[in-house]
Amino acid sequence: MSEPPPHRSLTEGVEQASRTADVPLTTGALARRLGVSPTTLRSWDRRYGIGPAVRDEGRHRRWSPRDIEVLETMCRLTSSGVPPAEAARAARSGTGALGPAAEVPARESPRSRAAGTLPLGDVRQECRGLARAAVRLDAQAVEELLAAAVEQYGVVAAWHEVMMPTLHAVGRKWASSGDRYVEVEHLLSWHVSTALRRLTPAVAQTAAGPVLLACAPGEQHTLPLEALNAALGELGLPTRMFGAAVPGEALAAAVRRLGPSAVFLWAQGRSTANLPLARHVAATRWGVKGARRRPVVVLGGPGWSGAAAREMPQPAALKDAVELLSAAATSP
Repeated sequence: MSEPPPHRSLTEGVEQASRTADVPLTTGALARRLGVSPTTLRSWDRRYGIGPAVRDEGRHRRWSPRDIEVLETMCRLTSSGVPPAEAARAARSGTGALGPAAEVPARESPRSRAAGTLPLGDVRQECRGLARAAVRLDAQAVEELLAAAVEQYGVVAAWHEVMMPTLHAVGRKWASSGDRYVEVEHLLSWHVSTALRRLTPAVAQTAAGPVLLACAPGEQHTLPLEALNAALGELGLPTRMFGAAVPGEALAAAVRRLGPSAVFLWAQGRSTANLPLARHVAATRWGVKGARRRPVVVLGGPGWSGAAAREMPQPAALKDAVELLSAAATSP
């Protein structure tokens, strides 16, 4: 069954689901949609009475459309900085109206009062939950939502369809809000990085040599590289991750020492895209005379745009890079 269209409310999606299936929305599924942790939902229920009106035997929660309307209001208000107790009273009242003590501080502009204002566009529902959790600075919910996305979709799809859209939305909001939301971007980036690193197992060396992953000298943007490292690890391919701003001499020395099957070099901006270095790495050879080898060099990132760099593969997306590097790592 497909997700409800992103422009409809969560309540509308639940109402449609109730007409087509007898299975109620679970607390875990609702938490993912709202961008909170299941623990937070249980805490709100226990402390403020923000919970389901009907429970099954064994106290299993059954969330009705009305219950979810209340939760949506609770999430909207707490995201804007309203204390939970005041937000709960307003949510339960059905009006969403606040008392004077619960007003949002004057320094907050109306445009920054809810996670729903992030410019997400037409994306998976998981992006909206993740964005709400990030704006609320709810680290536990962000961590759980990222882990659930990877478990459900795999690294490549989770990166393309959940992580990247949310990161881009937070970045656009920061750029248009006069440096507000920078803390949201930092928190989200940290947890995306943490989730990706947790998915990277140690893999035994193969005859073809590992895939070497590095940022160009001076380049600090590592998240795309970390996503690629996790995706290759998910396939059981050995990698060596060198991360940000690898000096050219160190990269060349590592290539000679490791004999990699491929080298992926990331450059976010043109100022860090070092084509002479990429050519030097591509020309590096090792092995015994008569059977010398050299790596496949793959260039990643918008910094490599331009005709001069077209002599080397430049995959447009993570899935394309995974295909290219998998072929190089498994070729005899």
